[in-house]
Amino acid sequence: MPDIADNLARVRERIELAAARVGRDPKEIKLVAVSKGQSLERIEQAVAAGVEILAENFVQEARPKILKLRGKVSWHFVGHLQTNKANYAVELFDLIQSIDSIKLAQEVNRQGGKQGREVPVLVQVNISGERTKFGVERGQALALIKETAAMKNLKLVGLMTIPPLSDDPSNSRPYYVSLRKFKEEVASAGIPILELSMGMSADFEVAVEEGATLVRVGTAIFGPRGS
Repeated sequence: MPDIADNLARVRERIELAAARVGRDPKEIKLVAVSKGQSLERIEQAVAAGVEILAENFVQEARPKILKLRGKVSWHFVGHLQTNKANYAVELFDLIQSIDSIKLAQEVNRQGGKQGREVPVLVQVNISGERTKFGVERGQALALIKETAAMKNLKLVGLMTIPPLSDDPSNSRPYYVSLRKFKEEVASAGIPILELSMGMSADFEVAVEEGATLVRVGTAIFGPRGS
């Protein structure tokens, strides 16, 4: 069974080295440990080793984990969120990374109002244009961002993307460059945002080099699911 503490130390070292290559402060980069498919025991090992942010893809799977560990770590939702699960996501998660439509933004905003909280969110941008990927299309993203930023019970804090799958991490670079430049375009439109969530186990070093502030790492910390 993979040693989670050792894996976590190696991932952090790789983040630091990637940041150093481009003159970034590694403290700007937050490691999000993706615990989808992992047992509560292994998640608790990760928390004991120093993980501060955990992420899940499915509300139903996440619920018992969050209820057990609530208050010990922050929880991010990184999967595709259905509007009929928005109430549970708002209840359980500290940050929702995957706002990808005005309908979803409106429902999360409504649930935030009902639950009396301002919900931090990221807009997920389908920067590659792949039909199999979730996320708002690049050409429609600025309009969604403007509407989301104006909602009373949402706090827009950044952007997220998932590049096409590839065996070569360098193939992700153009998509990360594109999202970083889009962030600058959003800022020019009068909407300053801080976070760029990009990079997973296969390519997080490239993401760090291109400006990621949140990297979503699962396998490199926990090992393959079921291991």
